[in-house]
Amino acid sequence: MRARSAFLAGAGSAAIIAIGWQSGLGALAQNLPTSQALASGTTGSASASTATATPSATASASASASASSSSTATTTTATYKDGTYTGSVIATRFGNSQVKVVISGGKITDVVVLQRQQVDQKSNQISASAVVTLKTKVLAAQSAKVSNISGATYSTQGYLQSLQSALDQAK
Repeated sequence: MRARSAFLAGAGSAAIIAIGWQSGLGALAQNLPTSQALASGTTGSASASTATATPSATASASASASASSSSTATTTTATYKDGTYTGSVIATRFGNSQVKVVISGGKITDVVVLQRQQVDQKSNQISASAVVTLKTKVLAAQSAKVSNISGATYSTQGYLQSLQSALDQAK
């Protein structure tokens, strides 16, 4: 009886993890450009099984992909008012974060760190490394909507929250 209960508990846990994984992939696929979402095979009608599908199913998937790409193409990058804007001080477990953003020509041209986590040597090393990567990502994305840096969650969140508050002032 115990073995059966343990098996059912394990199977239930695996099912919950699988559902969560699929939910995450669906959210990820919605945020990817259409060509990447199709390549990953995680979108609804345009999946990896299209290669063996009937011609009508393939045409339906192509029409669906075309409709998705046309809606994606209408998304524009936000432009900001030129100037220098200071973000809020964000308190984290390992210290405060604060950034200043420089906008020129309606685009983010620089992000200057005013405060970063440095409560101890390890948090100082992590945040020092993370801010370099974050600046590169933000300048490429032209927004505060960039992916988290693994191992630097607090640094990333503090940096991006402060940056978002500065960008809100620049709108």
